[in-house]
Amino acid sequence: MKIMTTYKTKIRDSHSALANTVGIYRQAVDFLIGVALEEWNALKEIERSLEKQRAIECVIHHTKSNPCPKYDFDSRFGKFPSYLRRAAITEAVGKVSSYKSNYANWEENPQGKEPGIPVAGYIYPAMYRDNCFVRIGTYTARLKVWIRNTWDWLDVQLRKSDVDYIQRHCATRKECVPTLRRRGKNWYLDFTFEENVKLEDKPIDRQIIIGVDLGINNACTCSAMLSDGTVIGRKILSLPREKDSLGHKLNKIKKAHQHGARKMPRLWAKAKGVNLDIAHKTAQFIADVAMLYSADVIVFEHLDTQGKKRGSKKQKLHHWRAQAVQRIVADKTHRDGVRVRRVCAWNTSKLAFDGSGEVERDEHNYSMCTFKTGKRYHCDLSASYNIGARYFIREILKSLPAKARLGIEAKVPQCTKRTTCTLSMLLSLNAELVA
Repeated sequence: MKIMTTYKTKIRDSHSALANTVGIYRQAVDFLIGVALEEWNALKEIERSLEKQRAIECVIHHTKSNPCPKYDFDSRFGKFPSYLRRAAITEAVGKVSSYKSNYANWEENPQGKEPGIPVAGYIYPAMYRDNCFVRIGTYTARLKVWIRNTWDWLDVQLRKSDVDYIQRHCATRKECVPTLRRRGKNWYLDFTFEENVKLEDKPIDRQIIIGVDLGINNACTCSAMLSDGTVIGRKILSLPREKDSLGHKLNKIKKAHQHGARKMPRLWAKAKGVNLDIAHKTAQFIADVAMLYSADVIVFEHLDTQGKKRGSKKQKLHHWRAQAVQRIVADKTHRDGVRVRRVCAWNTSKLAFDGSGEVERDEHNYSMCTFKTGKRYHCDLSASYNIGARYFIREILKSLPAKARLGIEAKVPQCTKRTTCTLSMLLSLNAELVA
């Protein structure tokens, strides 16, 4: 599979020419959006995006064989670089295509507001190599920008630490076209790198997996498991310091609300920063556990956090970045050949891993629970066993021929209902397979 990674490199000097270049590029995209809307009846009949780009270019660009184009783009944007012009055309056609499809969906089911006419918005130009971007030194680059009322080359200095980091980590990867981007008051070149990796494809009976239960009280609970249900390792990450820091900052926001404050960008920025730090530390911990046990697959719950949150923990649920953690883990571990899979999240924490039924959570320590047999156990650890077991049950049944699978399901009927599968059912399934 292909993995795309982006690294930002800060431009040390701030130039007004960079802001002018982005502004003119956005104006060009706005102009081309109007052209695409006018010519949409002809464009929608064309299937290939490159042919759509050529069709727009024929009606805006003056050439020897096309002396009188329909739209006067060249006089308004004189000496506009050809690569930037084609990138702007592609951007405009994509926005108009999205608008037309959204509008058609809205006409079929007119709920909410009518989709608005697209605009360029906060887009940034890709600096195509040789045409708009040339590297003239290790820490120096040359960009084609709008400066002194014309398009000319500008030498910029790149931050040494950023360039050294890219050279150290991306030497074997394919470098793609950089993008000029502004963050705050600083300008950056975002370099995208492409690499091909091969994910592990072992038989199910030889796989080692990490069942991960992402929690609100504990950041995550990981259990390393084999296909026969053997648990070979357990790790729990709590992050109490970061959780306290997040709660402290949210209390500051709450107090400001009580005193009549409406917009608090600085307070919210601090809270979001701590929350993002928790997500990154959790993802790194999961990736480290996967490397420790040489795992082939990391199994998460398929979490649906949409809709209105209710109950005493609704604020924690609102700031819970479970989806971001799963995405970061996938980005980190795919490079090492580790797959990421998801299973049904229903009843993973509610049911005991030993098959004794529903558990009873402690009122004071929500991480602990009591089984119906009287056994006290860590609830998140039990959930991680069930998550790993559900993955193995699903994959084992998928790998069997239809006749053998139906025979196994007749003997272990509990494994057919994924929402109630536990570790005990995986043990029963393996016993039947051995028999």
